[in-house]
Amino acid sequence: MTNRLAQSQSLYLYKHAENPIDWWPWCDEALETAKTEDKPIFLSIGYSSCHWCTVMEGEAFSNEAIAHYMNTNFLPIKVDREERPDIDSIYMQALQMMTGQGGWPLNIFLSPDDLVPFYGGTYFPVEPRYGRPGFLQLLQSIRRFYDLEKGRLQAFKEEIMGYLQQAAVLSGAQELSDDLLRLGLEKNTTVITSVNPGPSFPMIPYSSLVLRSTRFDSTTAEQAQQACTQQGLDLAMGGIYDHVAGGFHRYTVDATWTVPHFEKMLYDNGQLVEYLADLWSAGIQKPVFARAIAGTCQWLKREMTSPQGFFYAAQDADNFTNPTATEPEEGEFYVWDYSQLEQHLTPSELTELQEEFTVTVEGNFEGYNVLQRRNSKELSDSIEAALAKLFAVRYGSSPETLATFSPARNNQEAKTGNWPGRIPPVTDTKMIVAWNSLMISGLAKAYTIFSEPAYWQLATNAANFILEHQWLGERFYRLNYEGKPSVLAQSEDYALFIKALLDLYQSQKLDVGVFAQHGALAAKHLGDNLSMKSELYNPNASPSGSSTTNSNNFWLEQAIKIQEEFDEFLWSVELGGYYNSASDSSDDLLVRERSYVDNATPSANGVAIANLVRLALLTEDLQYLDRAEQALQAFSSIMNQSPQACPSLFTALDWYRNSTLVSSTADQITALITQYFPTSVFTLATKLPENTVGLVCQGLNCKPPARTTEQLLAQVKQSQTRIST
Repeated sequence: MTNRLAQSQSLYLYKHAENPIDWWPWCDEALETAKTEDKPIFLSIGYSSCHWCTVMEGEAFSNEAIAHYMNTNFLPIKVDREERPDIDSIYMQALQMMTGQGGWPLNIFLSPDDLVPFYGGTYFPVEPRYGRPGFLQLLQSIRRFYDLEKGRLQAFKEEIMGYLQQAAVLSGAQELSDDLLRLGLEKNTTVITSVNPGPSFPMIPYSSLVLRSTRFDSTTAEQAQQACTQQGLDLAMGGIYDHVAGGFHRYTVDATWTVPHFEKMLYDNGQLVEYLADLWSAGIQKPVFARAIAGTCQWLKREMTSPQGFFYAAQDADNFTNPTATEPEEGEFYVWDYSQLEQHLTPSELTELQEEFTVTVEGNFEGYNVLQRRNSKELSDSIEAALAKLFAVRYGSSPETLATFSPARNNQEAKTGNWPGRIPPVTDTKMIVAWNSLMISGLAKAYTIFSEPAYWQLATNAANFILEHQWLGERFYRLNYEGKPSVLAQSEDYALFIKALLDLYQSQKLDVGVFAQHGALAAKHLGDNLSMKSELYNPNASPSGSSTTNSNNFWLEQAIKIQEEFDEFLWSVELGGYYNSASDSSDDLLVRERSYVDNATPSANGVAIANLVRLALLTEDLQYLDRAEQALQAFSSIMNQSPQACPSLFTALDWYRNSTLVSSTADQITALITQYFPTSVFTLATKLPENTVGLVCQGLNCKPPARTTEQLLAQVKQSQTRIST
């Protein structure tokens, strides 16, 4: 028998459709029923590729005794955090206040009359273990507390609510000074240079900010460059990267970047492609970076791109080892038993593989080998051939012949599919605007640096899909399930998509017929299986091949239109900054938050403020700059008090303090845009004074027109370093 989630489009919610727990989706009827029946709400939040969410679904949520008690004494609600990050953000913040830590699954108990949380945790086992209580006993204790301890319950709720309201409002504006920017750069450098004995996460919002500090002449610039370089090497050489088939895993469970938690998330891969391309543009040009970018784009095209052009959301960490297995195993799709390597590689290939990768008889993950590079040099043709053999073992076909790989969309498809190689992990095929936008930005940056048309084509196909399919009744929508938009867009969708459009606008300045010298390195690793190099190339082509624009300003014009909607429905007139969700879709929220803390993805307000500065430069409309200043003032107190919580706000402050507009010819821009000028925007000059090559404007002031290429370059460099750190 199925429950209410059987009709859900969300893969995560649908996974719980056969639980004996009488799950509700988050909706007005569920909230009203809980209030009428005076039942505490058990709110459980997770996502489809979350390993411990899957474990709890198979254990506690499938237990008949737990389900009977839950259905009788609570009203259980399931939420997919990827559908409703606004709900997740509120209750994750409450959980962190209660316990000092967070994570998923997020399981929290709410009072039905006001939705204020009063107890929470993450994974709860069926029986007491790992220092955690058994779930049934926990439920019984919580129900007794709710019924018998009304005074304590009310006091605790008031404390939680006061904290949430204070965090949502903020107060005490600070000066938006160079000193504040220095503080952010210095404090966040320590985040990526500090020794972490536990799991290793990409933390790209931090690394991207620290990379910005390398352009200043300061005592910390060298330390920052070393840290950013090492971060790039750890990512591109470590087990977090899939050296056989491309794409990055979520994180590693150790401090040495060896053993990943194996799910692959679109949002990580978009940020990582952009970061590695930024490293290259900053002069840190390691062959391993180009290979990782090319391999990730190859994986993206092969496994994560829909026929309509958008990108899928994620791939699970777990996969079934055979069609009769009852439960999937973590990482089985990706790891190698030493005997398998002996079977499929020649002795010389295995020897060379061991010289380049950490391969041993004992393995480094439960008797298996996760491949990890030993150096950052370009791999030999023979090693690439050996890796191609392993690719064929995994997929049942060589990289050259496997252009696309149809995903397993659920466990049933995974177990019954006719897979010529290993059974793949399940792919969550929904389209999320924010995550697609991160990938579009990464591809746009990679195209700018490596001049590979395939990167541009992937990016513009996805952007065109969003522009053509994510509006209903003049409103922007966050998700797309099977061609149908769903859930009104949230602040991260607006902010990140506007950024992606601005990044495309900048990237199209390149002459696509001219390949940079180092573009050949990316092309070598990309291979012909993207099936794009020989296709007719149209930089403004839609997925159907029709032209979407007759203007070089198309991407900029679209960004301006979407910014108008963003401002109308999510801007806080009273406080400044952008709310997480729109004014007409927030009635069911406990508080109305404005995201400013960076997590796995950059904060919506950090990205949005940087966008406003870029729009002010490109349009000469100072209302954008006024709004950027107001938003930075709104968050300046938290920037001063907790700079390590909000690197993206400091990225926005860098834009605000060092914004630079460069107007020049196509040839000059093509040369400049491949270099690392992180607070510059470039426009084609309609008319320049005679015998000049370009004009550089620093914020609201312009320098004398440059008469030579050397003078123009010097002006741009100077404009990027107006503060001394």
